[in-house]
Amino acid sequence: MPGITLEERVSELERQVNELATRDDVRALGEQILHLGTEMRAGFSAIREEMRAGDEETRRSFREEIRAGDEETRRSLREEIRAGDEETRRSLREEIRAGDEETRRYMRVLYEDVIDRLGKLRG
Repeated sequence: MPGITLEERVSELERQVNELATRDDVRALGEQILHLGTEMRAGFSAIREEMRAGDEETRRSFREEIRAGDEETRRSLREEIRAGDEETRRSLREEIRAGDEETRRYMRVLYEDVIDRLGKLRG
């Protein structure tokens, strides 16, 4: 724009801005932008609420799965412990019986030895 001074350019811009500010379509656009901002805030708030609800549902679901897994682990461990206990009992009974038999044999030998010595002493 040769030949136009800076002051004239600024004045022209001010006139155009004032003209735009008085137009209904520009004013309506501004209102729509404000309305859009309000809707977006409400939408984001709703999304945050849904995320919180989803997080809570996820936590609840994980807790249920962990509890179910814990119960299964407990049941499995109890079964293993019972099976181990039964094996231990069986093994101990066998060892005790074997020890009892050995003790009885040893007692018979000692008894016979005592009887033999008593017979020699009397006789």
